[in-house]
Amino acid sequence: MDWATLLQLPSSLLWILAALALLFALVQLVALRQRLHARRPLAALLRTLFLLVGVGLALLLAGAGWSLRGYRLLGEEAPVVALDARILSPQRWVLTLTWPDGQRREVDLAGDAWRVEALVLKWKLPALLAGLPPLYRLDRLSGRYDDAADEMNAPRTVIDFRQPGCCDLVTLARRHPDWLPMVDTVYGSGTYLPLVDGGHYTVSLMRTGALVARPDEETGERIAHPL
Repeated sequence: MDWATLLQLPSSLLWILAALALLFALVQLVALRQRLHARRPLAALLRTLFLLVGVGLALLLAGAGWSLRGYRLLGEEAPVVALDARILSPQRWVLTLTWPDGQRREVDLAGDAWRVEALVLKWKLPALLAGLPPLYRLDRLSGRYDDAADEMNAPRTVIDFRQPGCCDLVTLARRHPDWLPMVDTVYGSGTYLPLVDGGHYTVSLMRTGALVARPDEETGERIAHPL
């Protein structure tokens, strides 16, 4: 299994594989006790090696499943999220977010525009040559005001998309850079568009790491020619 295939597996599947690896290790532990009881040192040594391999694989898969939560592979252009806007009152909106896997979420937002930000993780050349693809993680959604005075004084809205937990790749890369020497850089990318009632938008991430926001044709016309 190459890196690209491994990273495309959902976290739940990685945890299932980790459980199977742990089960394999437990079987080897039972076999090891039997070999020791039978006074067969060479066979016991072999079972010890199998036990260590099973434990190591279980830890690797469990750690990958935990740290890759919320991350997606970055291809030539990866769809990040789709947004549908509905106005409640001036500068007050409800946004429906739809992710590529079909998950949906409804959030309240204040402002004249929405802004999406993501974190992009790129690897050093040896890891890239080994086939390890760049990763991205949707970080936050926030409201943006056209008037700088409103930006300073009006209510602000920020929706955090980070997964709970401390074992995140970005956190590890920042706190313990020696643990992940293959990480080249972690940087943020953001994009925004004006809000219109009934507007539909899509956000994609380019291979270069730039977020791109696009309204559909009708929404684009309404942005270009507001009432």
